[in-house]
Amino acid sequence: METTNESASATSSETTPKFRPKRGVPEGLWRRCPGCRQTIFRKEAERQLGVCPECDYHWYVSARDRISQLLDEGTFEERFTELRPIDPLGFADRKAYAERLKEEQARTGLIDAAITGTGMIRARRVAFGVTDSAFIMGSMGSVVGEKLARLIELATEQQLPLIIVSGSGGGARMHEGILSLMQMAKVSAALARYHEAKGLFISVLTNPTMGGVAASFASLGDIILAEPKALIGFAGPRVIKAAMRIELPKGFQTSEFLLEHGFIDRVVRRRDLKSEIARLIDYCGM
Repeated sequence: METTNESASATSSETTPKFRPKRGVPEGLWRRCPGCRQTIFRKEAERQLGVCPECDYHWYVSARDRISQLLDEGTFEERFTELRPIDPLGFADRKAYAERLKEEQARTGLIDAAITGTGMIRARRVAFGVTDSAFIMGSMGSVVGEKLARLIELATEQQLPLIIVSGSGGGARMHEGILSLMQMAKVSAALARYHEAKGLFISVLTNPTMGGVAASFASLGDIILAEPKALIGFAGPRVIKAAMRIELPKGFQTSEFLLEHGFIDRVVRRRDLKSEIARLIDYCGM
């Protein structure tokens, strides 16, 4: 009996396995640790508050995440949101500063590199500020300085403990020239008045805290805490090494090095930071 072409084709299609596209790994499921270079399950890192479970490296976390990690849920009230950055000098490098601001705001969802307000830490009301290195490296422009100065004045007026979490690798923002540089003095003067009013300022340094931020308010805390292995200083170690032509000590400008030399008071892991701040507030009687 002869087999027709149609029946042969049907038999062949039934026995030949159908092609199935290979399923890939969904994007964003894993993260590579900047410290140990291990590949870490993203959800596990989030459970650890952005800390590598392998080497304890403290990753960057956003200002909003800092707020949710440190303040009691639903208690944060943001202040001074009406302040908006402008381009007073008409500055341009590879692109115009005004254009750069719009791009950074769209990319980060922030108005500028600082968020300020009030909230509760373990049922203790505080004035709270945080800078975010994702927005032009957390550099201190006019809006950042004004927000922090107003926050300090609010803490002085309402006799609140003041907590500022610094994550600024850019120092003073060159795009605003002297208007940016003067923020160092303005914020420091507000802190001096707060100190005279016997307020408690707890400064929390994270990776990185550099430049004009480290040289002003970040270093003026009554108590200075830092996360492990954070880079803290004015000029970076490569700049210092090139300028001074000396071999720098091991661990230079890390939290642990600065603790050993008396620059900070304590190195605190991220998971312990909220409880430690609450304990310090109680100890100081605020």
